Amino acid sequence: MTTEPSRTVEVERKYDVDVETPLPDWNAVPGVDAVSSGEARALDARYFDTVDGALARSGVALRRRTGGPDEGWHVKGPREGDGRLELGWPLADGDELPDAVAETVSTWTTEPLTPLARIENDRTAYLLTGQDGVVAEFVDDRVRATDLRRGTQREWREWEMELGPAAPADEAGREEFFAAVERAVRAAGGRDASSGSKLARALGS
Repeated sequence: MTTEPSRTVEVERKYDVDVETPLPDWNAVPGVDAVSSGEARALDARYFDTVDGALARSGVALRRRTGGPDEGWHVKGPREGDGRLELGWPLADGDELPDAVAETVSTWTTEPLTPLARIENDRTAYLLTGQDGVVAEFVDDRVRATDLRRGTQREWREWEMELGPAAPADEAGREEFFAAVERAVRAAGGRDASSGSKLARALGS
């Protein structure tokens, strides 16, 4: 297994929607010329932390996820400004935490890690493209989550819009893009996300 992780800076917005809410119309979003057909992805992730939540207190999430184009081990670092660095390693045989991932997590804790939550997600992903390529990825998520500490189960639907390689590079352009996205989301019946992450919502936060 390679020890060099993939590195992605996530800049995204999340929205809550009802089960029957129709998808937004992206025609008025600047820089978007076309939207791909939906790609179905079955995702299954398990999140880990120490008993006293050392990673969560540092704004860090550790998960092992199967399904989708980036399945593997992921460490999401603390939020910095409008983005969040995500490091990724491919899956290895078995469920044991790979040494390279453990070494990265040791920045925040060396205590034993235990399963925290399981999040299963039926995702449909759409690429919003412009003249220079992928401006953003929009995903429609139908989530089933289990708090493995308490056995509590929760279900919900949410949308995410994450900037792609051809997204505006300047802050003003990003603000204009997300403002147009929000108008489209609200016109379709979406609303502000009730929680900052799937993990937090799975744990009742």
